[in-house]
Amino acid sequence: MTSALLRRALAPALALGLAVTLGAPASAGPDSVPGTAGATTVTDTPEPPRPAFYEPPATIPGTPGTIIRTEPATYLLDPLGLSQTVVTSTRVMYSSLDRQGRPIAVTGTILEPKAPWFGLGARPLISYAVGTQGMGDRCAPSRQLAKSVTEYEAGFISGLVTRGYAVAFTDYQGLSTPGTHTYMNRVVQGRAVLDMARAALRRNGTTLTATTPVGIYGYSQGGGASASAAELTATYAPELRVKGALAGAVPADLKAVAQNLDGSLYAEFLNFALLGLSAGYGIDINSYLNERGQAVAADTENHCVTDLPKAAFQQSSTLTRDGRGLLDYLDEEPFASVIADNRIGTIKPSVPVLISHSVADDVIPYAVGKQLARDWCAKGANVRLSTNVGPTHLGGALPSAAESSRSSRRASPACPRSAPAGRSSGPSRAHPIGRLGTPDSSRAHPIG
Repeated sequence: MTSALLRRALAPALALGLAVTLGAPASAGPDSVPGTAGATTVTDTPEPPRPAFYEPPATIPGTPGTIIRTEPATYLLDPLGLSQTVVTSTRVMYSSLDRQGRPIAVTGTILEPKAPWFGLGARPLISYAVGTQGMGDRCAPSRQLAKSVTEYEAGFISGLVTRGYAVAFTDYQGLSTPGTHTYMNRVVQGRAVLDMARAALRRNGTTLTATTPVGIYGYSQGGGASASAAELTATYAPELRVKGALAGAVPADLKAVAQNLDGSLYAEFLNFALLGLSAGYGIDINSYLNERGQAVAADTENHCVTDLPKAAFQQSSTLTRDGRGLLDYLDEEPFASVIADNRIGTIKPSVPVLISHSVADDVIPYAVGKQLARDWCAKGANVRLSTNVGPTHLGGALPSAAESSRSSRRASPACPRSAPAGRSSGPSRAHPIGRLGTPDSSRAHPIG
């Protein structure tokens, strides 16, 4: 009864995490930092009023992962709060750092089962990086769960909680808080995921502790955030006991992804990235976009992933002042540096990583994920690549989620057997997060 109740409380309405990217021009002013009080959008488009909980304080703690405020999380499909009898659901605002190291407020949700943990060791925590939600504050996962049934990640999250894991998922920078969501910004997305884990360990009343084993999971935008977190763990959050990461359909090379999107069904994601990367790097959007482009950008500020059809098959050349497509700008400054700075694969992860990707992905090309595995292999990382044939980007997410509950022995070693000792050349080196705390986890995903 309890697991069924939880599933109803977190029922999904769509199928899966979409995401992608493009570095194009835009700018919030230098004093406008998404996730801080009074921040404005890159297009100066006014944001709809938000609940008081999502308004950051004037002063944000400088220590990442510090809890600023909490409140019980509520769900549209559970108006009586019955799910609270089996799981503690907490909405949280916590501190993180943006790309430049400035304190920001980020929101998210923590789910902790009340039933005892029956696995080995302590109950593990999964820091869950959600896929593309959109740009509008209304798209934030914590708000969708409370007000609608459109949060497609709900079923996957519910499955993890039903299996006994504590799960914490971030809304990312600027998604629910003031300012433009910094979509596809590598560093800040990874930091938000790691600081979400820190906040979960610090929640009042939690049974989680500083020694709790942590796993990281994400697909699409979430795959990029998960992969970034794996790269940043050693330097940014060395105290966390991160045991591994699963990163699905990682948009590791934004230029390659952008080339696949312009004029496609998924062109809306270029609009998202146009705003998100601009907000993160302070580029003036108006100097590159024509009148129509500026109108599209302003409208996109409040779009969610469900608004995908609004930009279907859009050609970016119709949005720019000089009639060039956005891809033409990527080899020029400042865009070339933005693209390079957001490349995933330049830092060796300090934890085992399982990459999952479909050869039929029509959003993030399979070659991008395969190249990421090669890049990490060249650095001596512990990485495996799990290839699937899920139809389209959506279809590839189901096999990716399934990896969290089975042994990584089904994945192929991404690195040749001549790789450095102990680096993904053996059959049990990289570990899906779903093996945390299971009886054979000493081989498949150690928690100790």
